Formats: sequence, structure tokens, C-alpha cells
Amino acid sequence: MANKRTAPRKRRLRKAPGAATPAAVRAAPGKAIPGITPASGGLGNIRDSIDAIDARIHALLNERARYAQLVGISKSESGKAVDYYRPEREAEVLRLALERNQGPLRNEEIARLFREIMSACLAQQEPLKVAFLGPEGTFTQAAVLKHFGSSVRALPLPAIDEVFHEVEGGIADFGVVPIENSSEGTVNHTLDMFLSSALKICGEVELRINHHLMGKMTGTDAVKRVCAHAQALAQCRGWLDEQLPDVERVAVASNAEGARRARDERGTAAIASRAAAEIYGLNLLAHEIEDRQDNTTRFLVVGRKLFSASGADRTTLLVSGVNTDDAGALFRLLEPLAEHRVNMTRIESRPSRKRLWDYVFFIDIEGHVNDPPVAKALAALEERASLFKVLGSYPRAVL
Repeated sequence: MANKRTAPRKRRLRKAPGAATPAAVRAAPGKAIPGITPASGGLGNIRDSIDAIDARIHALLNERARYAQLVGISKSESGKAVDYYRPEREAEVLRLALERNQGPLRNEEIARLFREIMSACLAQQEPLKVAFLGPEGTFTQAAVLKHFGSSVRALPLPAIDEVFHEVEGGIADFGVVPIENSSEGTVNHTLDMFLSSALKICGEVELRINHHLMGKMTGTDAVKRVCAHAQALAQCRGWLDEQLPDVERVAVASNAEGARRARDERGTAAIASRAAAEIYGLNLLAHEIEDRQDNTTRFLVVGRKLFSASGADRTTLLVSGVNTDDAGALFRLLEPLAEHRVNMTRIESRPSRKRLWDYVFFIDIEGHVNDPPVAKALAALEERASLFKVLGSYPRAVL
């Protein structure tokens, strides 16, 4: 027989003043329900009010899911999530949620909760398949979860070009790849893939990056080599120079690959995420060793089509002139942007691969291709360009 002091106490659900009971919520889903206020009179009443709120939230979540089903039915006979996934709509929902937020939950928490709600609703018929630069435990996987939520089927792949190929072949619905870091610049391999790929940019993710040193050893004295992606090694260069100046640095395909080597090789440590340490069973030897506290990586979401405007968008272009080594060649390409007051936020040059010392330019501008000023500027730019390609018009990262 259970001890009286340890036996669980069955609590009757008491209705707080102005609160709807779970039974009432279940009886009339979708109808307006009076707001629930914290109950007075002790912890038991407060918990009862929380239970009533939970029931209300649960009913509303199921009601939202039913409406999401109707959206899918109205837009697609196949019932596949990719056919009615709309990144511009999801960005709008997140922005509205942040505008409404008055605390105490932080904006980051609100955005994460609404992202998971949308992810679960979208996955009712079939989850999205999202390829990413793997293996598991990479920051790119974290970017997948931040952008798409947990109700997707994530497909880890060993190289950026394989991510593109899986999406091009229809095996994956979307792909997520790194494009630039706030301190170390562009991931050129990703840029170069757009020279030959027909994929479009459908979204972007900004992810705050914290690097940790990890290994099977218990202290840094036993570290003989450090394995990580070249970008991670560069982002932690100052810390490594100061703390492990004589340790070999080995660049590998991904931070998660470095974590796998640290698991399997004596004397090897890795620089990776906290999640990678948990996945590969490694000890955290040093925390947050990145040289800059604001270290952030931007990722691109690639897919097979362009989407509509969300109201706060970015457009990425691939352009080139007839002779890029002529005086004023770049100025002539960019002049229409200034004339139509379109803001350019980024430009990168890469070899065209057509002839020596000939270049193409990757340009980010504010706005969507369907915005009138942008459309006019791009029409004028296209007339001056020997190569003109809209790589994507997509919602700017919400957080």
C-alpha cells in the first residue's frame, strides 16, 4: 500500500473565475472562449488554470491542423507537402507572431514554437524531405530545424554538390547549404554550384554559431590534433593560437566528420556544436571558443521554383558583362540599381570558367522581383548584361 504522503493526489479540475473548462473547450472548438486569468487561492487553483489553458491550446492546435488540411486539399490533388509549402506565408506568420508578442516569452521562443506548429501541420499528409550538408550534428542540420521545424525528414549528405543533386533529381524537396559566415566570408563551393544548377533560392537562415572543443580525453593536454571544417578552424584561429599553438589543425569535410574522428582516434579533438558532442559521445573540453561573440552563419534553402513576395524579401542575381576587364564594366551593370533606388546588400565575384580572368558576379538586393522598382531595375540591368539569371527571390530571415 502506498504511503499516504507519497501517494499521488487526485485533483478535481476547478474552474478559475472567467476560465473555460477543458470539457467546454472540447464541446465547442473554434468558438470564442473567454480569456483565462490566473486563479487565486493557492497553487492547486493555479495548476487547474494551467490545465484549462493547456486544453484550450490543444483544441486550437487541432483546429489549426484541420484548416491546414483544407489548404492542402484545395491546392494539391497529390497531397504532397512540397506542393503547398509556401515560405512567403510562413515568414508572414512568424512576423505577425513577433509583432503580437508582449512577453514574457522571448521572440526567439515564440518563433520556435510557431515554426514547430507550422511544421507539424504541414507534415500531416507527408513530411517534407530536406537534404543538408551532413553528417548529423552539423550546424547545417541545426539550420534545417530552425527553418523547417522538427516534422521534416532530414537527409544528411557528405558534400554540397550532393545536396544540389538530390534536390535537382526530386529525391529531396529542398536543400540547405551554408553560403557565408560573418567573420570568414563566403562558402565558394556553394556559389559555384549555381553556375550550372537550375535550382532556385527559396529562403535563408541566419544561425548564431557557438564552437566547442571536444574529444574523448578529459583535458586539452592530451590533444595532438584538432579536426574541423576549414571555416570552423578559421573562426577559432585566435583561440587555437593562444591555447593550443603546437597542436596540428586538420581540415575535414564537416565539423561532424571531425567529431567522428575525435570519437575514433586517440589524441584527436574536434571543433563542433554541443549537439555533435552528444551524438558522438564526446567530452566538452572548452566552451564557445569562436573568436567573435557575434559569429553567425547564413544558410540558403534551395528548391525547384520561385515563390511569391512576402513583403520583406531579398533577391539574388547572377550577372556578368561582355568584357569584365573593361573600365567601368561593373559600374554599367550596377547603375540601374542606383537609378531605381534598389539597395544592393552584397556582391561577390567568381571566375566564369569560360576564359582566363573573366568573372561573374553574385549580387544580393533588397526586394522581390515582382516589386515595381526591382522589376524596372532588373529589366535595365538585363539589357546591359551578357549573363543574367535570377537565382531566387525569397523572404529575408525573420530571426
